[in-house]
Amino acid sequence: MDDDAARQKLFYFLGPPPHPREPTESDHYTMVDQTKFLCRMYENEFPKVDDLVMVNVRQIADMGAYVKLLEYNDREGMILLSELSRRRIRSVQKLIRVGRNEVVVVLRVDEEKALPPHPTSRSGYIDLSKRRVSPEEVAKCEEKYNKSKAVHSILRHVAEKHDMELVKLYETIGWPLYRKYRHAYDAFKVAIT
Repeated sequence: MDDDAARQKLFYFLGPPPHPREPTESDHYTMVDQTKFLCRMYENEFPKVDDLVMVNVRQIADMGAYVKLLEYNDREGMILLSELSRRRIRSVQKLIRVGRNEVVVVLRVDEEKALPPHPTSRSGYIDLSKRRVSPEEVAKCEEKYNKSKAVHSILRHVAEKHDMELVKLYETIGWPLYRKYRHAYDAFKVAIT
């Protein structure tokens, strides 16, 4: 089947492609200024040793799994193969999958090496363990992450509406509420009751 015949079949099933249009000013705004809406959820730049964190698995390699720390502005970390399970590992794919969120504990943070060269970089040396996390800790971390995600969503919406940097909003509102109420979610809950 040649290209024209394939194109005609697509048009028959899907209809003609949308007409290309010139980018508008709002398109430019959404492409350029997204970095001002990036921010970690907590006051600390890095997690502390023994902190429970939620990660998303990016890639599985020979040494272990590369992950991004969802609560720390997608900073990169690694789970070594020896830290995936207490039992002998027969299939890494059964223990951990790319794209899946996992609860892990922080083993080591090298802050000097973990500092990114520029704000959009996510490189770092944060060693993590999945095997040292109990089922109770998983539930506790998931609850904390869901609360933090709700707060982050509210603050990001406010930042977008008022064209503010998200980190400034966290500095003035979010993190002081974390200090006073142990979690900003609890402060918001008190405010609406």
